[in-house]
Amino acid sequence: MRYKRRHWQQKPKKNIQFSEQIQYICCMRLNFFDSIPSLLAAAALLASCGGKDSAGTAETAAEEQHNIVYGIVADDYRLERDEIRTGETLGKILNRYGVSAADIDRLDRKAKEVFPLRNIRAGHSYTVFIHEDSLHTPHVDHLVYERNVAEYVVFSFAGDSVDVRPGEREIRLVRRKSSAEIESSLWGAIMKENLSYALAAEMEEIYQWTVDFAGIQKGDSFTVVYDEKYVDTVQVGIGRVWGAKFTHGGRDYYAIPFKQNEKISYWEYDGGSLRKQLLKAPLKFTRISSKFSNSRFHPVLKIYRPHHGVDYAAPKGTPVRAVADGTVIFKGWGGGGGNTLKIKHPGNLVTGYLHLSGFAKGIQQGSRVTQGQLIGYVGSTGTSTGPHLDYRIWKNGTPINPLNVPQEPAEPIAKENRAAFEFVRDRIVAEIEGDVADQERIMQVASVVIPAGYKPVQPAADAVPTEEETEAPAGEKRK
Repeated sequence: MRYKRRHWQQKPKKNIQFSEQIQYICCMRLNFFDSIPSLLAAAALLASCGGKDSAGTAETAAEEQHNIVYGIVADDYRLERDEIRTGETLGKILNRYGVSAADIDRLDRKAKEVFPLRNIRAGHSYTVFIHEDSLHTPHVDHLVYERNVAEYVVFSFAGDSVDVRPGEREIRLVRRKSSAEIESSLWGAIMKENLSYALAAEMEEIYQWTVDFAGIQKGDSFTVVYDEKYVDTVQVGIGRVWGAKFTHGGRDYYAIPFKQNEKISYWEYDGGSLRKQLLKAPLKFTRISSKFSNSRFHPVLKIYRPHHGVDYAAPKGTPVRAVADGTVIFKGWGGGGGNTLKIKHPGNLVTGYLHLSGFAKGIQQGSRVTQGQLIGYVGSTGTSTGPHLDYRIWKNGTPINPLNVPQEPAEPIAKENRAAFEFVRDRIVAEIEGDVADQERIMQVASVVIPAGYKPVQPAADAVPTEEETEAPAGEKRK
C-alpha cells in the first residue's frame, strides 16, 4: 500500500507538469498567429527592397560560372585545338573524328551559302567540341574554324541536321593619333613608326584623288586620328579614320569625314570634296620612272622621240585601275605599247594604259567601267626594258601631261549642311592639331547636333588654297 500511495502521489505532479506544457504551447501558437501580419509585411518589404535584385544577381552569378567558347557553353565538352595542315580538308579532319560521309556531304551543301568548305586555308586554327555518351564513345558536336584573329565559322552537328554560322569575337576600339614625316614613301614612314599597314592603305584610299603618292617628296608629313581595333590585347586592324592632315609640297590637305546624301565621305577644310574627276594615279605602290616629254631618249630605240605619257615602275602583275568612269574604246595589241587599253571619259578625255601583262576579267571593247575598277595588270609587253605602266591622257585628241590635268571636284558641302560640317571640321582639326577632352571629340557623323551658341572657327589666310595653287601640279608653285 505504501508503494501504491507513493505512486498515487506522483500522478498529480505529472498532470500538473503536463498542464503547464499545454498552456505554454497554446500561448506560443497564439503569439505566432498574432505575429503573421507583421511577418508578411516584413517579407513584402524585403522583396520590394532587394529581392528582385538578389535573384538577378544569383542568376548572373550562375551564368558567369559557365565556360563560354565561341558563343558555345563548353562546360560538358572536351576541346581539342589544332591547325590546318597543308593538303588537309575539313572533310578529312571531320572523318578522323568519326563524322560520317553523309553528314560531311550535308555540311558541304549547307556551308556553300555561308562559308564554302573549300575556302579553309592551311595554317589557320580550329577547335573541336567533343562529348562522350554513356558508353564513353566520343561524338563531335561542333568544329570552329578561325578565318582570322577576329572572325570564325561554327560548323555544328545535331542528330541528322547540320548548321553553319559565322561569328566574331568582341572588338574593342581605341582612339589613336599618329604623325610621321616622310623620307621616301608613305609606306616607308608607316613602317618606320611601327604603324599598321592598314593605315597606309586607308590614307591612300582617302587621298587617292588629291595626292599622287608616286610623287611624294622628302619632308612631306601627315597626322591622322583613327580607331584601332583590338581583340583582347591583339591589334587586328583599324576602324574609322576620324580626320587627317597630309602636308604635301608645302600645302596642307585636310580630310574631314561628313555625311551628305546618305553617304559618309571625306572633305577638304573649306567643304570641297576630296573626290575629283580623275584618280591621281591608276595604280599604287609605285614610283615614276619617266615623265611626260616632247623629246626623251628612248632606252630601247636609242633615239630621241616624244614620250607623251608617265611611266610608273611597278612589279609585274600590279593591279591597274580606271582613273574615272568611262567606256572601253580599244583593247588589244598597240605595237610598241604592247597590250593596250583605252577608255573614253566625259569631257572629251581619253586615258591609255600601255605595256599591260594582261586584261582584267570582263574587260572588252564597249565595256562600261567605273572609277577605281580593276582593268588590267602591269607588264612589259611591246617595246619595253622592264615591267611598268605607260599611262597617257588625251584631251580632244591631243596628248596632255597626266600630272598636270586640271581636276574638277565633285559636289561640295551643300548650303543646308554647311553649319553642321563646320562644327565637325573644327572639332576634328582641334584634335589633329592638339589634345582635346573626350567630351569634345566627334564620335559619330551620322546625325550631328550643333551646341547652342557655337561659332565656327575662321580659317587662317593660308588654310584655303588659292585658285592658282589649286591648278598647279603637286609640289610646284605658280610664279
